[in-house]
Amino acid sequence: MTTHLLPGTTRVTPAGTARRIGAVLAGLFTIFAVTTATDAALHAAGVYPAPGVVMSQGLFLLAAAYRVVYGVLGCYVSARLAPTRPLAYALALGMVGTLISVAGAFAMWDAGPGWYSLAVIAMALPCAWLGGKLRLAQLARRAPRAPGAA
Repeated sequence: MTTHLLPGTTRVTPAGTARRIGAVLAGLFTIFAVTTATDAALHAAGVYPAPGVVMSQGLFLLAAAYRVVYGVLGCYVSARLAPTRPLAYALALGMVGTLISVAGAFAMWDAGPGWYSLAVIAMALPCAWLGGKLRLAQLARRAPRAPGAA
C-alpha cells in the first residue's frame, strides 16, 4: 500500500506526536519544578511567611520577578526539545501557561493582590516569545555560514 503525501508534508507518527507533546510538557514541568522549589526555599529561609499568611506587596513582586525568569527558562526548554519550529512550541506552552494562570486567578483571587494574578496571566505569552527567540538565536549562531559571507 502506497501512501501519498502532499509535497512539503511529513507523516505524523505516534512517536512524533509524543515528542511534540513531550516538548511542551517538559517546559511546563521545568516551570513548575523550579517555581515550587524556589517558593519552598524562600518559605524555609523565612523570607516568605508561613503558608496561609498573606505576603507583602514586595514579596509578591519578588515572586513575579522570578516567575518571569522561570517562564522564559521553561519555554526555552520546550523550544529546545521541539522537533521543528521552536518558537511555535514555546508559544504553545505560553498558551497553556495563560490558561493555567487564568484558572489559578479564579481559584486564588483572594489569596493575594489582584495585580499579581493579572501579572502572572499577562506575562505568560511574552515569556514564551522570549524563550522561543532565545532558542532561535542559539540556532542562528550554530548555522553554517556560506563561504565568503560576512
